[in-house]
Amino acid sequence: MLGRSVPDVTLKTRVRDESVGGPNPFRWEDVQTGDLFKGKRVVVFSLPGAFTPTCSTEQCPAFERFYDDFKALGVDDVYCVSVNDAFVMYQWGKHLGVRNVKLLPDGSGDFTRRMGMLVKKDHLGFGDRSWRYAMVVDDGRVVAWFEEPGINDIGEDDDPYGETRPEPVLEWLKEHPAG
Repeated sequence: MLGRSVPDVTLKTRVRDESVGGPNPFRWEDVQTGDLFKGKRVVVFSLPGAFTPTCSTEQCPAFERFYDDFKALGVDDVYCVSVNDAFVMYQWGKHLGVRNVKLLPDGSGDFTRRMGMLVKKDHLGFGDRSWRYAMVVDDGRVVAWFEEPGINDIGEDDDPYGETRPEPVLEWLKEHPAG
């Protein structure tokens, strides 16, 4: 993955728009991933699913806790990608109280598939989901890659979470300051 350009795909998001009115003042907005990463240093982490145990109790909250540390090391944004739709990602973020990490809904799995990280989680009834990974992206190019071991399509794992914790990403950033 190192040195590759991040895929430029369209993510279907929902944004608050008071002009919509009513009890659900949101409208659809397409977001191009290429635009999100252009001209910036960002950290991206991906996880199997919103509202799932490790993702909800450890991974996303940890990146939220370390957000200021990422910013202090020159990171412009921290993104969480999951193969979930915009409605689920919004409610999950609200449930977790996420204020800084930006949640990106990859509802169709296009971004995750193009990253080579789309796996089958049929053994859990999830269908296609993301394998756990994290990366540092400079101006659209992957400069650091972190991936959990044992990627597979048949559930032969214990949902590993170690390599993609925020601490290894922070260590890499300390050793490779933005330039």
